[in-house]
Amino acid sequence: MYPALLTTHSVIRYFVLIFLLIVIIKAFLGFSNKQAYTKLDNTLGLTLFSLTHTQLLLGLVLYFFGSPFVQFGSASMKDASLRYWTVEHMVVMLIAVVLITVARTTSKKLTDDTAKHKRMFIFNTIALVLILVGIAMSKRGFFSLPGVSG
Repeated sequence: MYPALLTTHSVIRYFVLIFLLIVIIKAFLGFSNKQAYTKLDNTLGLTLFSLTHTQLLLGLVLYFFGSPFVQFGSASMKDASLRYWTVEHMVVMLIAVVLITVARTTSKKLTDDTAKHKRMFIFNTIALVLILVGIAMSKRGFFSLPGVSG
């Protein structure tokens, strides 16, 4: 079960990244060109939100119930790989999820379309940077999948 969950978690990251890029580009064009915040913008934001939270749930299951790389104890802090998977990965990705969530929930409350686009752009761009940094910190390579040697 662990390998299937891990592979699913690894594959969904690409969908999250693709939708993040789409939402960021669309939001940038929206606020720079003072475009209306359309149903498509809302749907893209909701899809990103849903994918991100699915990814979070899979990550939490892996974190608490399956990963041999997550070990709670003082030895984890002395080993860079264990520390990354036990602390750093979780913290960085959780902050990114919070930013994506805040972008979605707060932009819905705004009435000005330009402000909505700007909010989506800023928060999601910061989240994207954090996710890319988090992936780079793993030292596994951006396109790596578990169990697949390249």
